[in-house]
Amino acid sequence: MTKLYIKLSLLLAGIAWSITSIYAQEFEYIPGTDYDSNIPTVEQVLGYKSGDVITSHGDMVSYFKVLEIAAPDRVKIFSYGKTWENRPLMYVAISNAENIAELKNLSDNMKKLADPRATSPSEADQLISGLVGSTWLSYGVHGNEISPMEAAMQTAYHLLAATNQLQVDNIMSNSVTFIDPQQNPDGRDRFVSKYREAGGLEADSSPLSAEHSEPWPSGRVNHYMFDLNRDWFALTQPETQGKVKAIMEYFPLVYIDLHEMGGNSSYYFAPSAPPRNPHITPKQWDALELVGRNNAKYFDQYGLDYFTREVFDSFYPGYGASWPAFYGATSATYEQASSGALLFKRNDGEILHYRDAVRNHLLTSLSTAEVTATNRERLLKEFYEYRATGIEEGEKEDDRYYLIPVQDDQAAADKIAGLLTKQGVEVFETTEEFRACGNEYQAGSYVIDSAQPTKRFLRTILDEDVEMDAAFLEEQERRRDNNLGDQIYDVTAWSLPHLFNINVNRCTNVPNVDGDLAGTDYHDAGVVTNPDAAVAFIVPWGQSTASRFLSHALREGIALKSADKSFVNLDRRYPAGSLVIEVKANDPDLSGKLQRIAQVTGADVIGVDDSWVSDGPNFGSGNTMRIHAPKVAILWDTPTANYSAGNTRFVIERQFDYPVSAIRSADIANADLSPFQVLIIPESRSGYKSTFGDAGSQNLKEWVKEGGTLIALGTGMRYVTDPDVDIMSSRREYAYREDKNEDVDDSTKVDGSLMAGLDDYNDAIEPTDVDPDSVPGVMLKAKVDLEHWLTAGSAETLNILYRGNDIYTPVTINNGRNVVNYMGKDEILASGYLWEENRIQLAHKPFVISEPKGRGQVIGFTSDPTVRAYLDGLNLMLINAIFRGSAHARPTR
Repeated sequence: MTKLYIKLSLLLAGIAWSITSIYAQEFEYIPGTDYDSNIPTVEQVLGYKSGDVITSHGDMVSYFKVLEIAAPDRVKIFSYGKTWENRPLMYVAISNAENIAELKNLSDNMKKLADPRATSPSEADQLISGLVGSTWLSYGVHGNEISPMEAAMQTAYHLLAATNQLQVDNIMSNSVTFIDPQQNPDGRDRFVSKYREAGGLEADSSPLSAEHSEPWPSGRVNHYMFDLNRDWFALTQPETQGKVKAIMEYFPLVYIDLHEMGGNSSYYFAPSAPPRNPHITPKQWDALELVGRNNAKYFDQYGLDYFTREVFDSFYPGYGASWPAFYGATSATYEQASSGALLFKRNDGEILHYRDAVRNHLLTSLSTAEVTATNRERLLKEFYEYRATGIEEGEKEDDRYYLIPVQDDQAAADKIAGLLTKQGVEVFETTEEFRACGNEYQAGSYVIDSAQPTKRFLRTILDEDVEMDAAFLEEQERRRDNNLGDQIYDVTAWSLPHLFNINVNRCTNVPNVDGDLAGTDYHDAGVVTNPDAAVAFIVPWGQSTASRFLSHALREGIALKSADKSFVNLDRRYPAGSLVIEVKANDPDLSGKLQRIAQVTGADVIGVDDSWVSDGPNFGSGNTMRIHAPKVAILWDTPTANYSAGNTRFVIERQFDYPVSAIRSADIANADLSPFQVLIIPESRSGYKSTFGDAGSQNLKEWVKEGGTLIALGTGMRYVTDPDVDIMSSRREYAYREDKNEDVDDSTKVDGSLMAGLDDYNDAIEPTDVDPDSVPGVMLKAKVDLEHWLTAGSAETLNILYRGNDIYTPVTINNGRNVVNYMGKDEILASGYLWEENRIQLAHKPFVISEPKGRGQVIGFTSDPTVRAYLDGLNLMLINAIFRGSAHARPTR
């Protein structure tokens, strides 16, 4: 059977890809190793030597299937889902036969060890004495970081086939090695396809060659262009959702995320760079040092360069290097200099070979698994201790409990409860009213006790701020003063209550209340009250469930309206934006359709037998607008920022179930845009001006004038506010300087000056007419103009993720409305670390601008509201811009 499978795989590989080795002599990954001939090599299965070809995802899957056939007692493949493009996601368990046979017991016992409330210290010691260690090696979360997947295949082969390696004997006897060989299959195959298209007679090492220059959107991202290494706690993508669920089956003691970086570097492994997340314990840092030192030992043996601590921190909890730490693992990132193809000519003239990058990841994979196996007992004890001390710390917290009250956006509160539950947090949903810390809480409120094993994760994900070390921040300010750039790798704020814009309270004590543990669903089925209503059905506006209901209803051809203002019908007040679905305006089967949509979307629908409105606009008022199903388009391809385009499309298509047409940016100049009512301009790094040209600008202006709704996001605002384009009257600001000198002095000398100290010197070297300093990422507070139709259903204040350095002027009242503005300088910062000059200059500046133009309008978001699809608190504003924006335009229908 094995030989037949190998022959078939070899035949298919030969048809698909003809290979000539680029290496002059036989290459050994681990010199001196004897291998069992019964374990098939990459060459036997795929027709080429490991490192001679950049393997596709499908071929990798074929190879692991052959390994499982060849050694079924030592290899077990598990599926954890499919990608958006229907490629399989899988992980592989490798160990000796006894350990593989006991995988279910390993899972069960690790779950017992993970809950010290149910497992006493003596019981834990007994469990530990019989448990093996576990290492989880994840490869290729960025699909164009190519050597990790090849290393995954070689790691599996070496563990199964090496016969004279004490290291391997130790790993196989005392641990289970879990391998996730490719975390981003869609990105991987996108890279491989474009790389092979660019290939020539021989491998090209030039960084300028097409082999080394990926077209948009690159293989780094998945189908919806997410950076999957930022998605760990948000769980928006199937690749992350399945992986997290699989990991929590085993709670692996060591988790490593293997990456690549620029080809002119060497190799990075832990310890990580500052700042350190304060909720990762000293013992975890000590274990990371143990892992790093073992890696260094092997790199020294091979004469390989490496570095530690200089870059790649573990502060943000959405990395693969950090999220596992918050269940108690030792977790880290490894980064190998990328060859980007089979060969790469470095700046120093040396040629970096693909096989060398594969070898280095193989070395650290084996070295890490060896640390787990050798230190099995220590790591198991420290895992149990991490969970136990979390409970102890939670019991001592002054504000031990997190309370999520029933609130206007209950859908957001429900989603947070489900999201936390999926990540191992116990969330208690009450079934009765109660009073705690001076506040009344309705049935349906959530209570989260921080005295549980996930306490440190809770503090990291729910607290407003996670503090950075003061010395680190002082160094960043010093660097900024000297124009050196900061060392903050990612956002400094990510509190879930801020991202979702919900209220979460802290309390010392909570009474005993009836209820149950919350489940993992994000919402319950919606209910239609009075399904036989004779006049109309009303859907209260303001929650994501209602937004999904709107998209489903429009796609099913249901005629509906939306009120610009709040109204009262039959003694019940409905928020602005609420949907009105009149019975006589729709087909006889309306009630059945509404019940089906409510069940799927989670929206509640109220049937009414009387249209009388005692306050606010009537159903037939001009302030109750008919919403037609808009045809929505988004700019695609260069120069669009891939993250912004993909994430925005994902939010609309997958969170709100509404289709979006992608239009290539280069086609805008000559495109007939008349079939579309909405066009979204995502962010762009290089700008749209040269791509669109004058013809594109004129085309957009005419389309808006004729009734189109143009929505610009983040740096997409730079195009519409450019004076040469002038689609929107706001302008981007330079950095503010109080002592800016507008006069230009052309003389050979200038007046003398005195500098009393370093502050005067820093002022003197500060240039004028420069952009504000770039902000890594903070949450800012903004005030909402609730009188404008664009804000229907919104809360009075919003939390905005601000990144970069774009600050815009407010529009004048004769040109439009500044619909949402940042708060004053003393109130603007919700969480994170914000440069003082930016804090002052951002105060009262606009976040959302609306400008009417002819029969259409332009809506601008000065910060992208769809970043990573985890800003749920801003989704309503985007949905309003699309659906209510097109309803308030006057295109020819």
